[in-house]
Amino acid sequence: MDIRQITADYAVSPQITAEDLPAIKDAGFTTIICNRPDAEVPPPHQAAAIEAATQQAGLTFVNNPVTHQTLNMDMVAFQRQAMEGSSGPVLAYCASGTRSSIVWSLAQAGQMETHAIISATADAGYDLGGMRGQLDALSKA
Repeated sequence: MDIRQITADYAVSPQITAEDLPAIKDAGFTTIICNRPDAEVPPPHQAAAIEAATQQAGLTFVNNPVTHQTLNMDMVAFQRQAMEGSSGPVLAYCASGTRSSIVWSLAQAGQMETHAIISATADAGYDLGGMRGQLDALSKA
């Protein structure tokens, strides 16, 4: 499991498994957000399986499957609401953590300075510098 902290309350990871949930809970996370569509993974890694394991571990599960082609601002707003509604730190996962970083970045536009958003994701190993113009535009909207 490769958990990468973006902020004190938000981290991203590549695909998790049901077996990872005890360690995720022990790490202090209270909410898991799935940003990976079921079509990308076998049944044991699909949202329903991870959701059942998450609930069994006493954690909250949110399903917000995105792809680079289908990502829209409704999905960003949904993720923001899940983050804001969490009772503690959030772990979002996808294939590599990139999509979860992108959704977080878009949700922070207007809340944080663009350079701080890009720096936070870069510190976690995700180069989102190419999003600078989009983040700047969202900040001004």
